[in-house]
Amino acid sequence: MSKPLILISNDDGIQAAGLKALCEAMLPLGEVVVMAPDVERSAVGHAITLSDSLRIMDVDLGLDGVTAQSCSGTPADCVKLAILAVLPRRPDLVVSGINHGSNTGINVIYSGTVSAATEGSILGIPSVAFSIDSWEPSDFGPAKAIARQVARRVLDKGLPGGTLLNVNIPSQLTANVAAEGLEGRGYHLTVHGKSDWQDYFDRRTDPHNRTYYRLNGRKREMEESVNTDEESLKAGKVSITPLHYDLTDYKFFEDLAQWDLFQPV
Repeated sequence: MSKPLILISNDDGIQAAGLKALCEAMLPLGEVVVMAPDVERSAVGHAITLSDSLRIMDVDLGLDGVTAQSCSGTPADCVKLAILAVLPRRPDLVVSGINHGSNTGINVIYSGTVSAATEGSILGIPSVAFSIDSWEPSDFGPAKAIARQVARRVLDKGLPGGTLLNVNIPSQLTANVAAEGLEGRGYHLTVHGKSDWQDYFDRRTDPHNRTYYRLNGRKREMEESVNTDEESLKAGKVSITPLHYDLTDYKFFEDLAQWDLFQPV
């Protein structure tokens, strides 16, 4: 019987330390293949490439047992291309990350990391996105332990169609908690929170006296229930959120039906 085939992608790019850490975490679980963007493509959401050609290139990540290729497209492109055109068989699992920086609250909408896992879910593959809440993590050891535990459970139990897991890991997670992991309740099952960013643009001038703009922002904390993704990280717990891509607002459905939208104005 062949080993499970595990496809890994990300949005930080093929050379990101978090991607290599995730490869190391998955190696004991199956055959590992990588298709990741050739450069960083953070915050591209679920964009896919239609007007340009996609090009791939073999990459040596220096990890025995890992076959890796870079792709000129987005994270969603990488997963779609790998599953539909490149891999010799359908993967048993898609994992994305380990992203440098958390993906909670509104970040989930913009995240290429989450979108790579979403694409896997759309194509019918159990999928998980992993992120660590540090832009410059110094130690991926605990995060790798958690990622391996979650991936093993998903391989064993599967996921409902259209559902993926969004896993956020505290950067200060202790080795003991990581070892206890799922068994030791070092995690919270969470809902998608509402924390967002207060965006603004910096207006600047280049050496040719031409105006340009750079997006900036400050994270805006919301008062939320204790079982949100953001609150779990604040408590030093791993956040595990089941997500799906049905965006229908069912609560508003009946109210909208009363609008009599086609009444003449």
